[in-house]
Amino acid sequence: MRDTMDGLDRSILIVDDEAELLEMVRGVFLRAGYRQVLTAADGPQALALCAASRPDIVILDVMMPGMDGFEVLRQLRRHSSVPVLMLTARGEAEDKFTGFACGADDYLAKPFLPRELLFRVQAILRRSAPSGRRVRLAAAEVDLENAEAHRGGEVTPLTAKELLLFRKLYENAGRIVTTGALCAAVCGPVWQGYESTLATHIRHLREKLEANPSKPVSIVTVKGLGYRLELPGAKGAAR
Repeated sequence: MRDTMDGLDRSILIVDDEAELLEMVRGVFLRAGYRQVLTAADGPQALALCAASRPDIVILDVMMPGMDGFEVLRQLRRHSSVPVLMLTARGEAEDKFTGFACGADDYLAKPFLPRELLFRVQAILRRSAPSGRRVRLAAAEVDLENAEAHRGGEVTPLTAKELLLFRKLYENAGRIVTTGALCAAVCGPVWQGYESTLATHIRHLREKLEANPSKPVSIVTVKGLGYRLELPGAKGAAR
């Protein structure tokens, strides 16, 4: 994933079957100075562009004919941790939770203010910037630069939110990180109501990092408070 000084070289893929909305959203980012703005009108085209161009973020509409946004996201998550912001119909609360369960990083209900979309994308890109470290755990190793989990000879991509959560835990390795602090790390100051989704992200992280996810030894639950990351030996074991 590229990381430039002004961020305007980060590439954006917009996926929507409504041509007018697609062009409007594209214009928002072009006017903001982004130089690599790609568009796709359906799911198969989006997946092909992701494979060929490796965008830094995907803005993905839920309601599309044929292959909807959820299926695009499921297929994308099999091999990519690219951040995904989903666009949903206003009032469709279930879309929000389905999207997060599939690996979405944020969502925005239609109709939306162009400025809000721009700010959300900028925030996701800032949070998902790589740090260039690798962290060794009891059963796995996390490559923070490439957002990958290495375990038992297999490499599994981490979603942007999983990466943010892991970084927050790693920054406080050996100490309790409260549920609120973890939610705020991925959602910002308005995180109330996100707790159940956080538990889903933690479960997915454990599936990728623990030898036995039902008996975690690296990401430990501290009942009633939050979670704690346990590293082998001292914190210096990470490299």
